[in-house]
Amino acid sequence: MPKSSKLVQNRYSALIEAVFKKHFRKGILEFKFERDEIVSIASDLEIALPKNVGDVIYSFRYRVDLPEQITQTAKKDMEWVIEGIGKASYRFRMVKFNRIVPRAELLTVKIPDSTPEIISKHALGDEQALLAKVRYNRLIDIFLGITSYSLQNHLRTTVKEMGQIEIDEIYVGVDHFGRQFVVPVQAKGGNDKHGMVQTLQDAACCAEKFPHLICRPVSAQFMDDGRIAMFELITDAGDVKIVRENHYKLVRSAEISAKDLTTYSTLSKPHV
Repeated sequence: MPKSSKLVQNRYSALIEAVFKKHFRKGILEFKFERDEIVSIASDLEIALPKNVGDVIYSFRYRVDLPEQITQTAKKDMEWVIEGIGKASYRFRMVKFNRIVPRAELLTVKIPDSTPEIISKHALGDEQALLAKVRYNRLIDIFLGITSYSLQNHLRTTVKEMGQIEIDEIYVGVDHFGRQFVVPVQAKGGNDKHGMVQTLQDAACCAEKFPHLICRPVSAQFMDDGRIAMFELITDAGDVKIVRENHYKLVRSAEISAKDLTTYSTLSKPHV
């Protein structure tokens, strides 16, 4: 991490630690706080605020781990998360420890790469590159077994009792039975971590905005060697669980051998 990034993260950590210390009492499992508290705390600590105060909270919700001073207060097999509960209002809540990371032992399936070279060259950042690869190679269709269409990326909207949220990309789709789906997609590249809170709010958004469609949340993550891990997720009583996980590698067609195809043919029998 560059020196400037470390300085920013140290500043953010000091601010979120102060917010936590202000409200936390031993034995409590959740508490609310307001975004404006960060402004007054920054003034007290003589810490320069970022132009976007909300980025302090966003960083710990989706990008990086909370500081050790906070994580060490969680009970065994539990962790703290930050949830949105309204406009500029948030909640620290202790939940079951949950990390969604690719399993090393899974087979990687090679897929002919259909990403336009001009897109690969000019993609701005890992997340944009990943979303583009998923879109142009129809990985949502391949992974979920439906015909899907990208409806919008970086959808910013509000959800009742959650406030403003952002979905990396949202698809709608249909299967051979005529069932229709809405698929919110998280794209994780670089140092970003999978956010349980984001899946919960994505599912809540789909239930509110698309009540007649079946919601199938998906997380896509870059692995090493350019591989892509795809997770289908489900929310269950405030928790997030994995329904399925597949790994794909986008390659030139010449790199897919007859042996590869024979291996893939044994994975499942086609529907008659």
